[in-house]
Amino acid sequence: MSEQPLNPTPAGSHDADVTSDPTAADEAAALRAASFERARRLRMEPRFPGGPAADPAGSHHERRIRSFQPRRSRVTTGQQESLERLWPKWGLDIDGKRVLDLAELFDGLPVVLEIGFGMGEATAQMAADDPGTGILAVDVHTPGQGNLLGLADKAGSTNVRVANGDAVILLREMLAPESLDGLRVYFPDPWPKARHHKRRLIQPEFLDLVAPVLKPGAIVHCATDWEPYAEQMLEVLTAHPRFENTAADGGYAPRPVFRPLTRFEGQGLDKGHVVHDLLFARV
Repeated sequence: MSEQPLNPTPAGSHDADVTSDPTAADEAAALRAASFERARRLRMEPRFPGGPAADPAGSHHERRIRSFQPRRSRVTTGQQESLERLWPKWGLDIDGKRVLDLAELFDGLPVVLEIGFGMGEATAQMAADDPGTGILAVDVHTPGQGNLLGLADKAGSTNVRVANGDAVILLREMLAPESLDGLRVYFPDPWPKARHHKRRLIQPEFLDLVAPVLKPGAIVHCATDWEPYAEQMLEVLTAHPRFENTAADGGYAPRPVFRPLTRFEGQGLDKGHVVHDLLFARV
């Protein structure tokens, strides 16, 4: 019987061949690098020519903790049609390269910024109910962008503009001082795990960016069904010197009639969740 090696190479394995052949190893590494580069370029390419860019502020890439995760899930035929037809008219990319002229963009209407609109049902409803207020709606979710554009168009609302990208870059680089009449942040990601709390949007540093672009008296309106996050929001907003609670008791506010009850919120209420609204004025 012939002697067998102590650590035989499994049948079908080519590791030993690649390791012993530097040329083959280099070729394999080059193929992997090319594959990664192709995948990266595909992620960067817009899915719809003339529509929202995959990474509008790529030149402004920063090593900082982000409060959002870009989601580019399946786009329906209707959403795609809305993006292709309406994005050139009502959409804009947050590229950090210019300061927006909101008076021109919204034909002189007062403008409220909404960060994170999901599929856009509540935003479209508020726009239809209050055509005298412009809504600059920011999100990174492509299907939601298309859905909101379609809903606004169907309702005949012309007071919605959809912004694609990072709201922090928008606030920091693309909005003039005291140009906004309000800010809405409804049901942001609660990042429930303790190690992820630093990703929550409502933080002192975020409010430092918000305060200068709001007009005096402008309302910051937050809503969440996550109790620990509501407590953090109340604490952070109360402690900030540029904001004052509109609730007489210094706590949460009743849900304003202008904020629609969304399907997501209704599901939470059915599960026993308590929704908290916070309304703070910029001083």
